[in-house]
Amino acid sequence: MKSALPLVVDLTGRLVVAVGGGPVSARRVRAFVDEGAVVRVVSPWVCEDLRDLVLDGTVEWQARDYAGAGDLDGAWLVHTAVGEPEVDRRVAGDAERLRIWCVDATDASARSASVAARTDVATPDGRVTISTYAAGDPGLATSLRDGVAEAVTQGRLDLRRTRERVSADAKPSGWVALVGGGPGSDGLLTARGHELLRSADVVVVDRLAPRGLLERLPASVRVVDVGKTPGHHAVPQWRINEILVEEASRGLGVVRLKGGDPYVLGRGGEERQACEAAGLAVEVVPGVTSAVSVPAAAGIPVTHRGVARGFTVVTGHEAIPGLPTGGDHTLVLLMGVSLLEQTVTALVAQGRSLDSPVAIVERGFSPTQRTTVGTLSSIAELAREREVGSPAVIVVGDVVRLSPEWPGDPAG
Repeated sequence: MKSALPLVVDLTGRLVVAVGGGPVSARRVRAFVDEGAVVRVVSPWVCEDLRDLVLDGTVEWQARDYAGAGDLDGAWLVHTAVGEPEVDRRVAGDAERLRIWCVDATDASARSASVAARTDVATPDGRVTISTYAAGDPGLATSLRDGVAEAVTQGRLDLRRTRERVSADAKPSGWVALVGGGPGSDGLLTARGHELLRSADVVVVDRLAPRGLLERLPASVRVVDVGKTPGHHAVPQWRINEILVEEASRGLGVVRLKGGDPYVLGRGGEERQACEAAGLAVEVVPGVTSAVSVPAAAGIPVTHRGVARGFTVVTGHEAIPGLPTGGDHTLVLLMGVSLLEQTVTALVAQGRSLDSPVAIVERGFSPTQRTTVGTLSSIAELAREREVGSPAVIVVGDVVRLSPEWPGDPAG
């Protein structure tokens, strides 16, 4: 086509006729079906992907050669990919005479319509379609589409709505997303987390969330800092719940950016319950939990063949529950520095050996990450001497001997 006007076409409940049963036809038929079209395939044979759609009743198959214009009766759109130029030209010509838009997948110059390279981004406010068209050069269109999609997943494009969010009863209607930011490194946020941050009007952030991401948000995004430090909760949890509900109830998109994973000792369940009780839509995005990632950053796997076949994660600022005591079961303690001495006493009382290896990994993934290793008999004194502080992850078990910081032969 020499010129083109991009349009968005609603195919819901409308007939699309696809002539040809090969892989090209199958790919396009799947796209038409995904858009809600009623699809009829005309071909003496179909490839495996099309056969699956036929067998599950998704598309109608007329197992014969193209017979003429009558095969296009009632169609809103025609797609031809027979692979035989004479047949494809005939289909395109019949569609032209019937004034039906036709995509000829074998001859760009004969097309009255083209399907642009596209991908979709799911935002809390609905689907955003990224579509590119380069006349006669589908490879360029695909490259441009992928570049825009990459910019979206890396959080470089603003995805916020420019129109007010309203519910069916015309009242303001926002959303809340509980996003796990991982152990603090910007690069460990998921692609979905980036998309939601770029869709948000308000970001409610924890102390241990990846703060570098906030600097790249649009200036008009409001950031509410509810960071907690050990022993000092400037904003109590009940108030955080209220903030999420209040902001979303005003019709705003709200991201609760949390350190680690929202559901691993992160109070995410309470926040979700509060929002859902207020009738708000909530999405939860998992994060890379520090319980596993921070030991890994220090060279300590929480499980290892022949060393440890299981692990338990517990909060370290409460009484330690009864746990397996063998060195082949790793114990990971979060928020445990302040009560380290009491924890050591409890673990020994439960049956852990005083010789059990222990590691404390401070400020995981930061330039000042530091690991302190010892045993249950020595770790509390070592922590005092080195002025160990939060945030830190404590690991107890034989896997600690795999740490590069462990003295001597790790295998021993």
